[in-house]
Amino acid sequence: MSNLADKTVVIIGGSSGIGLRVAELAAQQSARLVIAGRNPERLLAANARLKSLGASVESHQIDAHNHSALAAWFDTLPHFHHLVSMVGDVMGGGFLQADMAEIRRVMESKFFTNVRIGQLAASKLHQGGSMVFTSGTGGRAQHACASYVGNLGINALVQGLAAELAPKARVNAVSPTWTLTPFWRDMPPAQLTQIKARFEQDIPLQRLASIDELASAYLFLLQNDFITGQHIAVDGGIMLGS
Repeated sequence: MSNLADKTVVIIGGSSGIGLRVAELAAQQSARLVIAGRNPERLLAANARLKSLGASVESHQIDAHNHSALAAWFDTLPHFHHLVSMVGDVMGGGFLQADMAEIRRVMESKFFTNVRIGQLAASKLHQGGSMVFTSGTGGRAQHACASYVGNLGINALVQGLAAELAPKARVNAVSPTWTLTPFWRDMPPAQLTQIKARFEQDIPLQRLASIDELASAYLFLLQNDFITGQHIAVDGGIMLGS
């Protein structure tokens, strides 16, 4: 397992939740951090939090879904060792119920934006570097149609990029199931409680993952130099009974 000391780690979506915890864990190994996010207040708070831990960190406000702005931002970045993308919107509902505009929105976020991130990051990676994307698990197409297809797309993207970038760099993904994180901050509390109870019943381990359990999977993939083209499901075995 390689160490992240003095390695530059770029985290898109690193201002809160799992992405911020990945940044904190990388900072514990003395990584140099570049975090990006859409919300200026959360980005400022994350920057202050990481600096309070002694981290070397730069923060950038960027909406990754704006591909022109994304490309311009990548142009400003120096070469780096690792990239983590937390990017990807979600939705519920099957194909017959979902609005086409909503399906396109989620697919654009989950799949096409990450394709563009992969393209732009490839030329910035140092030899021996890596990318880790965020896929997902725990649902079926009839319950979350665009999210499900988007997750399949991420897994295919990981395989394709891994083959194209080898042996220079590695590409993998983490696939969490539904987890109670700040991502859901705008959801009504009663709905959150209902979803949490359902997943705790469906997951064989009878509980949700902690943010640390998810974040540590990203760190594992950043550091294990012999894993590429894979997606690790951190889901408590939820698909075993499906």
